[in-house]
Amino acid sequence: QVQLVESGGGLVQPGGSLRLSCVASGSFFRFYAMGWYRQAPGKQREMVATIARGGSTNYADSVKGRFTISRDNAKNTVYLQMNSLKPEDTAVYYCNSATDTPVSSWGQGTQVTVSS
Repeated sequence: QVQLVESGGGLVQPGGSLRLSCVASGSFFRFYAMGWYRQAPGKQREMVATIARGGSTNYADSVKGRFTISRDNAKNTVYLQMNSLKPEDTAVYYCNSATDTPVSSWGQGTQVTVSS
């Protein structure tokens, strides 16, 4: 069974930075595009950033220029570097495959809170 474990969230002041990590179990990782998603209270889950197997990336307009997604296939890990954080970035952040049907059930995610 595929498992995804997110970490790296926390409380940060506006303008601060965080780096999220997502470690995937199993050998599926390198064969899929991966993505970071987030869900704020009372809102639907939304795509934040995706990265293809070859490394090409795509970002939501709201995070372009501030967030960077990357992956290390040798470590089965996808990262999200978040800079210039804003209060509206507050959400639970999840990772999963960037496919029509996610390869894994949604995990616990990691909470990111941007507040002064």
